[in-house]
Parts: sequence; C-alpha cells; structure tokens
Amino acid sequence: MNLIIFGPPGAGKGTQAKRLEEKYGARQLSTGDMLRAECESGSDLGQMLKSIIDGGQLVPDEVMVKLVAFAIQDEACANGFNLDGFPRTLGQAQELDAMLSEAGANIDHVIVLEVDDGVLLDRIKTRAEETGSARSDDNEETLKKRLEVYHEQTAPVLPFYEEKGLLRKVDGMASIDEVTEQIDAALGAKVAA
Repeated sequence: MNLIIFGPPGAGKGTQAKRLEEKYGARQLSTGDMLRAECESGSDLGQMLKSIIDGGQLVPDEVMVKLVAFAIQDEACANGFNLDGFPRTLGQAQELDAMLSEAGANIDHVIVLEVDDGVLLDRIKTRAEETGSARSDDNEETLKKRLEVYHEQTAPVLPFYEEKGLLRKVDGMASIDEVTEQIDAALGAKVAA
C-alpha cells in the first residue's frame, strides 16, 4: 500500500505515519528526515540543501523528487510506503505520479489531517510547555510562516488527488487514537470498495 499523508505543520502527520508503518508495513518516508540526513552528511548536495533550507526556501522540486525516488527503491519499501511531507507542490505531485507510473506503481490513498490553524498554535505552545524546551520550529512566528506556505503551496495539491478519487479527509483535531481509527476506517472503506 502506497500512501501520502497531508496536513499543516503540527497536524500529527509523523505520529500517524509511524502508526501506519507499524500496522500496514508501509514504510514511513519523511522528507524532513531525508533532508536533515543529507545536510548532516556533508556531501556537496547536503551543503547546497542546507543553504536553501537555512534561507527559508523550499528545496527545488527536481531535487525532492530524486530524493524520494531513491528512498522508494529501497528494499524497506517492498510492502509499500507512506510519504510524510511530500509532495509539497503540484509540480512535485505530478512528477511523483509520472515516476510511479513509469515504475508500474501508484498512490493508493491520500490521507488529509484537517486541523484549524488556531488549534495548531495551541498545540505548539502546549508541546513547548510540556517538554520545557521548544523545538526550533515550536514558536508562533515560525509556525505562522509555515502555515502560510502550506496554505499557498501545499493545500492546492489536494484537488489533484481528489480528482483521482484518492483523497480521504480525517478530523485531525480528534485524539491521536481517534485519528488513527478514522484513518483505518478510510483505508478499509477504500480497500473494501
């Protein structure tokens, strides 16, 4: 099973992606983790990516697609994958579609965690208070910028998958376990159909 998990920053994509990997064997592929690992490698590509990311810009579509294509070919994805943080633009979605089609594969489901922006702001404040030390992106100003980018560049990708009949909307404001149950139900409904 090949999945994509969409949602604004702080919606719980990573948490649900881990659960999907455990339950269905669909390997979690976090593009954020991939980018961080490449930056830390010290490679020429890593240095280029670091300068782009540090400048607050999105990594070019062709670079992201190559990173994802390489990850999908790994043996760990033999039972499928779930993409967390990709695609972020319509161009990436189209390139992913073409790449998978060429390989005789496709996306089976696209899960969207719907969460109000105000709830996301409250979540990062709570997380910062509970942990005592906030992550670098756990501040209101950074989250507002990331939400703006999500609404302008990533949310417009959703109609691409809706037209294909793959989109499954989930109430991301429910508890973690309830969100997992909604996702299971959405996947089961599609599988049974």
